[in-house]
Amino acid sequence: MSAMRHTLTRSLRQTLTLCAVTLLAACGGGGGGDAPPTTTPPAPITQAEIEAASRLAAQATFGMPFEALEPMARQGTEGWIVSQFNQPPTYHRPVILDIVQRRDAGEFDAFEQDIEYLIFSRRLSWWHNTVTANDQLRQRVAFALSQIFVVSDNVDTLQVYPFALGTYYDLMLENAFGNFRDLLRDVALSPAMGLYLSHLNNNRSDPANNIFPDENFAREVMQLFSIGLFELEPDGTVITDINGDPVPAYDNDDIREFAKVFTGLSFGGDNAFFGNEIAPRFDIPMEMFEANHEPGEKQLLNGAVIPAGLTGEQDIELAIDNLFNHPNVGPFIGRQLIQRLVTSNPSPEYVQRVGSTFADNGFGVRGDMRAVIRAVLLDPEARDPSLAPNGGKLREPVVRYESILRQFGATSDDGFIAALGYFIQELTRQHPLSAPSVFNFYLPDHSPAGEISDQGLVAPEFQITDANSVVNYPNFVDAILFGDFVTDAPPGFDAVRLTLEPWEALADDPAALVARLETLVTYGSMDAETRAIIEAAVAEVQDPGIRTRAALYWVLTVPATAVRD
Repeated sequence: MSAMRHTLTRSLRQTLTLCAVTLLAACGGGGGGDAPPTTTPPAPITQAEIEAASRLAAQATFGMPFEALEPMARQGTEGWIVSQFNQPPTYHRPVILDIVQRRDAGEFDAFEQDIEYLIFSRRLSWWHNTVTANDQLRQRVAFALSQIFVVSDNVDTLQVYPFALGTYYDLMLENAFGNFRDLLRDVALSPAMGLYLSHLNNNRSDPANNIFPDENFAREVMQLFSIGLFELEPDGTVITDINGDPVPAYDNDDIREFAKVFTGLSFGGDNAFFGNEIAPRFDIPMEMFEANHEPGEKQLLNGAVIPAGLTGEQDIELAIDNLFNHPNVGPFIGRQLIQRLVTSNPSPEYVQRVGSTFADNGFGVRGDMRAVIRAVLLDPEARDPSLAPNGGKLREPVVRYESILRQFGATSDDGFIAALGYFIQELTRQHPLSAPSVFNFYLPDHSPAGEISDQGLVAPEFQITDANSVVNYPNFVDAILFGDFVTDAPPGFDAVRLTLEPWEALADDPAALVARLETLVTYGSMDAETRAIIEAAVAEVQDPGIRTRAALYWVLTVPATAVRD
């Protein structure tokens, strides 16, 4: 077990105990020369290869069922990644449109107000797609990107227009395997982002009336979306001056100059005009209105200058180029992708390898997201935890819950995985596209007080982990398994249930049941003592169905499931 995982696990154990006794009480408990040629059968897949596939699934997907692990193992890590690159994207807008059209046709009468189905449709589309989509790597990377390029439904307009955030999330999906420059530009022109960070209807200067361009997006596009606060070495370490102080990557003058660039944008579409807020179009990029764009020269980073006389669109393209080509972007974005997919504390060498791939994919192309994702997932520290002494991460609640739905065959009679996520959001303080601010649910450099901080390490997900959320999550798992409250499906949709029959078939052999669960859920990382306790507890439960659910509960709530190498 790595030092980081050991520290994370001990931190989690302070507030999470395996309640076996309580739950048990509740449960009650060679041919000749003329023979035709033969084909050599493929070598059997080893347990180690299955566990390696399970570990890859934990990093690169929202969870895979047990029967998918052997095909993943046969493909190999690189082969599986390539196959995922070739999967067509599963977008959210078609699902939202289907729900809206069905509502308009008279379905879902149980909704008391029209506004409810508008809000629900976007949430429903996320859960349905992430559970059912085949392009799992794309879906997982898009979720990671949505926690870097944050917009949130805590803005009322973004909540009640379902296509606002649905279209925005589709940008994450569309660009997940594209080029980072395109992603950065699409985010800058997204009306959802424009509304969230207030560069939509951002007007040119009018000094006589003390009006100047809004600086909100200009600040965050540097601080959060591209280069970060400080100048970085290629390995992601902060550059300091002769006094040992971090060297800022930009200053207030830079913010003011970039704010000038992002002026003149408003909702597009037929009969569009600057200042429009009456008929918002979230399904197309913002449109440039030259009369409202700040004219003149703009000073950019590292001495670059946008000359006077260009159009607003040209200004934006040059500003995006300036940010995209900044040497910080590779290590800054690469480190966060490693944190979201693999480990909270990648070594500087790991960050530098990913950053170098961002700078050049091997064919002279900068920002190739496919190459970056390959570099993140194929790195030696990603594939072999023994090479990462500070490896490990606390799995965020949404991913843990989503994994249950995918690993244990969530299904329904109407084929729709209807979930709103309000219940898990209430219990764990997290739901996709519902972050409390542009800084996401947690900061990438959050370091909880105690052993983690004392070692100079970070654990971002601990920022939403406290005594309440740690207890609430096992209670939530209990409701899923013993209360059949699999999702908070709204009226009009069939209830979602798990497919547990394959697991119940193993109930007569507690050791085999626990072993298979351990392979699927913890990829063989559970310690022997915990495994023995769970096997003994499972054996005491008489009813096969309850025995299966009890085994799932205990495996899903032990620290080895929450903390991953």
